[in-house]
Amino acid sequence: MSVPSNPKDRKAIFDSMKEISNSMTRIEAERDLIKNAINDICEEQNLNKKTFRRMAKVYHKQNFRQEIEEQQEFETLYETITNTTTMEKEHA
Repeated sequence: MSVPSNPKDRKAIFDSMKEISNSMTRIEAERDLIKNAINDICEEQNLNKKTFRRMAKVYHKQNFRQEIEEQQEFETLYETITNTTTMEKEHA
């Protein structure tokens, strides 16, 4: 690695670091906002946070059909490997 000696290059690197830092600050703020929104609605409506978070992600990605297919694939594989069925697990 070579340390830049040109002041213009050092300034460009520093400016890039500041821009990235500012972006990281915005990301952290958005994560806090999301966390608070999830906590608030789940408390108000007595919802499971994990389930609600998953619903919000699926809504954002608009991939509900894919989620259903992956869940069905998971169920089939799990039941085959463990030699159980969903109904057996529910009544156990």
